[in-house]
Amino acid sequence: MNKLIKALGDSNPITTQCYGADPYALVYNDTVYIYMTADAYEYDENGDIKENSYSKIRSIRVVSTKDFKNFEDHGEIPVAGEDGIAKWAHNSWAPAAAHKKIDGKEKFFLYFADNGGGIGVLSADSPIGPFEDPLGHGLITRSVPTCDRVAWLFDPAVLTDDDGTGYIYFGGGVPGGMFARPGTGRCAKLGADMISLDGDPVEMDTPYLFEDSGIHKFKDKYYYSYCSNFNVDEAGTKEYGFANGEICVMESDKPLGPFKFKERILENPEKYCGLGGNNHHAVFSFNNEWYIVYHSRMLEKSLNVEHGYRATSVEKFKIADDGSIGTIVQTHEGPKQLVYVDPFKDNSAVCVSEMRGAVSVPENTDKRYGKMVLNKSDSDAFICVTGVDFGSKAVSSLTVNACVPAEHKGTVRVYADDPSSSPIATIDLIGSENAYKDYKADVNEKITGVHNLIFVFEGDNVTVKSWKFA
Repeated sequence: MNKLIKALGDSNPITTQCYGADPYALVYNDTVYIYMTADAYEYDENGDIKENSYSKIRSIRVVSTKDFKNFEDHGEIPVAGEDGIAKWAHNSWAPAAAHKKIDGKEKFFLYFADNGGGIGVLSADSPIGPFEDPLGHGLITRSVPTCDRVAWLFDPAVLTDDDGTGYIYFGGGVPGGMFARPGTGRCAKLGADMISLDGDPVEMDTPYLFEDSGIHKFKDKYYYSYCSNFNVDEAGTKEYGFANGEICVMESDKPLGPFKFKERILENPEKYCGLGGNNHHAVFSFNNEWYIVYHSRMLEKSLNVEHGYRATSVEKFKIADDGSIGTIVQTHEGPKQLVYVDPFKDNSAVCVSEMRGAVSVPENTDKRYGKMVLNKSDSDAFICVTGVDFGSKAVSSLTVNACVPAEHKGTVRVYADDPSSSPIATIDLIGSENAYKDYKADVNEKITGVHNLIFVFEGDNVTVKSWKFA
């Protein structure tokens, strides 16, 4: 099988089958949905991977998790371009997501940056869509009052306050060498429909602002966060305590400020993985605990690429009574697993802690996102699933729901904790009609308690929907 990118049980990076940058988290019911800029390889005329220019990015990747170890892939939302939902948009960067009950119905909103020239919004009845373009044009453009002076009109963050009122935060850039006081950050009240503005955007006094707006509320105060620019001099570090490309936090009693600088909470990922670049994050709470998602170049370093392709990580942290966070340590391990996987129910083949040599593809080939299945692409593809709890039950068999076309065949070998050990089950996949069916095999050793499972796929044209023990 392919080499593991991360140690069994680690959270970070949260995806290995694809990149995902500029993460933003939306909590709905018992699930965290993470939306990411869909970084994808660009190639030169010789077919070699070249530096990421971001110019070809027109979709948003979505994954979800209940446990912070296994992340279900929901595919790519085709946001911009001729084939996108918002055909007027050129790109889709740095998403932000929000949800609100409107006229008694749950509605979900996905905000995105159209390059550096404006912010659009999509809406849906579900966190994973299908999404539509309710406006047919940008929500925030340079014609909006005060926005003509924003160098980079992008990187939205959205807060739905306790009373249901929405607020949006955005902007960035350093015009004319205004390093310490760029004056390019903005915040505004959203209309009740979440797809309009209720008043003109307010200019924010954000020291050394570069990009990457974030917003969270703790107790009765509001915390705006952002990435510092790469021109922080000695005087700036002495005054504020941060350096180049770090995540900083400001505090206010009101959602539209004024905000006062508070602290630095996340160093540039270069310190931890050796590769630097822009820094992007989102702070959120889940089950009364606090988390941050951020991107780094950890994945591309593991793959020996090193051309500016980013992947998302997640960490847990504490907030003090006064709202202070301190410096969040970046790790491979990530948060502890919140809930274990139940092996005796149908489990999606694309809800994994690691995937190599395989990709997620839509079950419905007419779509690029939503319900996804695993498609094996390499001869030794595999997935890992962290923290599967067999309890004390007697495990007799394993069933895999897969599609194998006629005249094709494959094999699934399942290992507990050690892929170099003997498999606990082996299933032969014999092609027949081009449809999903259950393939079953006995479990050949007693297995109880909590284990990490590795599924290795062999053969050609194998597509897998789910797995389940009995």
